[in-house]
Formats: sequence, C-alpha cells, structure tokens
Amino acid sequence: MAAAVEGWFVALAVGVSLLKCLFINAYRSTDFEVHRNWLAITHSLPVSRWYYENTSDWTLDYPPLFAWFELALSHVGRHFDPEMVKIQRAAYESQSTVLFQRLTVIFTDLVYVLATRECCRCVSHLKSSKDVLTRPPFVLAVLLLFNFGLFIVDHIHFQYNGFLMGFLLLSLAKHLQSKHLQGALLFALLLNLKHIFLYVAPAYGVFLLRSYCFSEDHPDGSLNWRSFSLLRLSALGSIVVSVTALSFGPFIAMGQLPQVLSRLFPFKRGLCHAYWAPNAWALYTAADKGLTALGLRLRLLDSSPRASMTGGLVQEFHHTVLPSVSPAVTLICTALALLRSQRSSLVGPRREERSQARLALMSLLAVQSREDAGIFLLLATTGHYSLFPLIFTAAEFPLKLLLMLLFSVFSFSALHKLHGPGLLSLPERCFLLLLPLLCVSCELLLPLSSLSSRLPFLPLLLTSVYCSLGVTYCFIRLYRTLLRTGPKDKQS
Repeated sequence: MAAAVEGWFVALAVGVSLLKCLFINAYRSTDFEVHRNWLAITHSLPVSRWYYENTSDWTLDYPPLFAWFELALSHVGRHFDPEMVKIQRAAYESQSTVLFQRLTVIFTDLVYVLATRECCRCVSHLKSSKDVLTRPPFVLAVLLLFNFGLFIVDHIHFQYNGFLMGFLLLSLAKHLQSKHLQGALLFALLLNLKHIFLYVAPAYGVFLLRSYCFSEDHPDGSLNWRSFSLLRLSALGSIVVSVTALSFGPFIAMGQLPQVLSRLFPFKRGLCHAYWAPNAWALYTAADKGLTALGLRLRLLDSSPRASMTGGLVQEFHHTVLPSVSPAVTLICTALALLRSQRSSLVGPRREERSQARLALMSLLAVQSREDAGIFLLLATTGHYSLFPLIFTAAEFPLKLLLMLLFSVFSFSALHKLHGPGLLSLPERCFLLLLPLLCVSCELLLPLSSLSSRLPFLPLLLTSVYCSLGVTYCFIRLYRTLLRTGPKDKQS
C-alpha cells in the first residue's frame, strides 16, 4: 500500500534547504562562470545567435529548453546585478551574482523536493514504527534530500543536477502510480533540458512499450503481441514530438539544427577530458597509460607521448598502445550493453514496475530490497568518493569529508535497520575499507611527496581507477539482477 508522507518531511526539506545556504560562499568551479555566461547569452542576444556566440570559452552546449530556463533566470538576475547578464570574455563574480546564482540552485531544488515527496508516497511498508530508521519512506527521504553527491556537485562545485533529477524522480513516481502519460511528459521535458539522460531513454522506451502500449500478457507472463495499442503509442509519440518541437522548433525553423547538435555533442572532448569519471573508459585509458610506461621501459616505444587526456582542454587525443576509441565505437558499445536487458524487459515475463527503476534510481529500490540495498551501499560509497577530486581546495576538504561520512553512516545504519546485517560480502567490505587508505594517499601523502611534480595526475588516476572498479562491478551485479528478475520476485 502507498505510505502516507508524515509531517517529518517538511522538517527535512526545510533543514536541507537551510544547510545549502551555508555553502553560498564556498569554492566555485568554472561551471559557475559557465552558467553566468549562459545567462548573459540568452538575455543579451537574439535566439538566432545563442548557439553561435563564442566570446567566452564557455559556449552554450545544453538543449534549447535549458536555454529558455536560463533566459527566465536572467530576467530575475538583472535586478541583482545588471553586469551579470552582459557578455564578456573575463569571468564575472560580484557578490550579488554569487548570491543570485547560488539561490537559483537552492530554489529550483524545490522540484527535487516535490519529486522526493512523491517517491516516498510510492514506497510501501506494512506497519508503523516508533523507530524512524525502520520506516522506508523516511529512509528514502533522507537518502534523496541529503544526497552527498548533489550537495557537493550542485552547491559547492555548482550545477543544477538537483533540478534535473527532480524531473527524473517525478517521472518515475508517476509511472509507479500508473500515470504513464504524465511520466512520459516529464521525461521528455528532462531530455530537452539535459541530453545526457539519453542513456536512460532506451529503458524508458521499452518500459512504456511493455507497460502502456501492450495492455495484456499471455498466461505465462510473456508478451502478447496482439494487445499492442497504436492509439497509446500515438499518444506517447505526440508528447515527445510536442515537447521537442517546443524546445528545438525555433532553431529548426532557422535552419540551425546542425549547429545546435554540434554544440550538444562535442565529440572532440574525448573520453576522459580533465576529470576521469569512474567508468570503463577510465580503466581503458589507465591500461593504455600503463602499457605505454611498460613499453618505454622495455624500449618498445620510441618516445613518451604527450598525456593530452589529463590536460583539461577540449581536444581530441589518441591512445598510444591500445586502439583509439571513436564516438561511433562508444555508441556501439553502449547499445550492446543495453541490448540484452532491454530485449529481456520487452519480450520476457512482465516485471514489477519497481524493478524497472533499477535503471534509473537505486535509492528507491534500496529501501525495499535487500539485494538492491547492498548494491546501493557499494555504489553510493564508491561513486561519492569518486567526486572528491572535483572539490580540490584545502578549505573544503574537511567539509566534503564530513558530509560524506554523515551520509555514509546514515545509509549503512538505516539500511541495516531495514534489512538486517550482511548486506555486503567480505570482498565488498574489504574494497570499501581500502577507500580511507586511498583518501589519505591521494589527499595528503602524494601531494606532499616528490611525485607531485613529476606525476601530478597520479592522485586523480588512482582515485578514478579504483572507483571505476567498484562502479563497474556494481553495474555487472545490477545487470545480472535485472536479467533474472521475474514476475514472482518478492521484496525482502
């Protein structure tokens, strides 16, 4: 049954919003100037010049719907500081600008708060308890509202991920409530706000086909192809087309679609760029670096190549020993990685809607499934630690360490209360226990050693490679769980 969200939710939401206000004057990355410049572009120029403007290095490279969002913000921002919305090459950071941009992130996070509230209403529990740590809706609310990753990426580093994730969570909640057209509309809006969510689109498409366009199954639970509804498919298609037309329409009419797409998909950024995200490509590039070093030592290579993939510039680079990876290869690899699970989701026995959330939101599953709770703990801890290199200033080091410890302690305590001990295997626990050693080495020992001048990228490489191993392991384990989930699966 749907769990009623109690009065504690308002207290949590207010508390987390006040906590975010404490970070207004914290470290800001270049993303702060990126969004400041986008305010200026959308406010000062006609629409026809938005995706051509290049006075600053930080050109507009989000979908048009996000540009409209920036335009709306700019009309408020000009009352804080008119200079904020003027195009200039140099970075502009007046105190009024800092205050305004920080407040926009906090304010737009209300979408995320609303979405969290709806997700909590979708979480079921059998009985009430005086111990809030045994209430799944409460645990889920804390895991989402006090998410460590969103704290440091949005409210220190500076981005609008909370606002965007709010659309994803709200969309999932609507699907869990069987309001599929509303869920599709929200996801279409999300895709036109930030195109990185295209990675989730195949799972969404298959889920909507199976859950909405096909209305019946065979007695064994397999897909009944004759139950397909063209009318329902048309309804979904009209939603996607309408939202996309609203976002891209003016640029299509002006013949600027190729220019917009070239900004949205800048393939010359390469696989790793300056910050190595913890994924399989980081492992691939690290392996190439290791083989290059070995080749030089054995004199199998003529000279040392330039380590362009760690330079931080937008540029193409080529691997030295392993084959260089083109954009087409990454697309094929991504498609192959998704193909098996999506085929199983479409033609196999119908899964509960909550099992589909594994592709988008582990927190929702972690409070209801023992196996998913274990995956969540390993993935969240590893993934959150991988964000440490984003905040590299000394003043913020105690802050990021404290925030992660608080979130991790709550996550382990609450999920052990819900599901009991033994959520992680011995190798998984050992993997996490090595993270403090990695942290001390990368944050304290290596920067103070002689290696810091000769191998400045080493702390980032070690962090990324180690976290990549954890994230890749979680992906494989999650993939296996998804494939074997059947109609008779029970939540623990």
